[in-house]
Amino acid sequence: MKLLIFILTLLTQARAFAPTPLVSPTVFILRVTEDAIAESSSNSMEPMDSASNIAMEKMKKAQELRAQEVFMKRSTGKYKCSNCNWEYDEAKGDSFMIGGMIQPGTPFAELPSNWRCPTCRASKDSFIEDLIEIPGFAVNQGYGLGGNTMTSGQKNSLIFGGLFAFFLLFMAGYGLS
Repeated sequence: MKLLIFILTLLTQARAFAPTPLVSPTVFILRVTEDAIAESSSNSMEPMDSASNIAMEKMKKAQELRAQEVFMKRSTGKYKCSNCNWEYDEAKGDSFMIGGMIQPGTPFAELPSNWRCPTCRASKDSFIEDLIEIPGFAVNQGYGLGGNTMTSGQKNSLIFGGLFAFFLLFMAGYGLS
């Protein structure tokens, strides 16, 4: 009997000093609910109440929407050297640099294969394209009056520019009297 009590105390103490998992509680809860959804869809033998069914359907819809959300990427026409951070702009070319032969308006893909960075002489392969992310659902990118394809900076300037124009119009009303 004493041996059994000793073993049980050792087991409980061993659990007390066990390392904690590195998963945050929210991630753990999401994993548990995803596992519950998978189990409920595969093991549909147990009857569930209507509230649980509605909650499971909502979670499935939320997962489908998360899977559909895609960030569209649009090229800015600028490419940055990964060695020295020199930026090739397709609108400028490199003719402004000493010894530059590439005229403005030349796309990066049409540069010769032996073209090198004007500052560090790195090859064309070491350049990284500068992309802008446009958040939103991919299916909605074509709708609207162009607002769905705008970047967040463009949307901010449109909103705050409109507010500033309204403020100026409002203040101009005081100047009329």
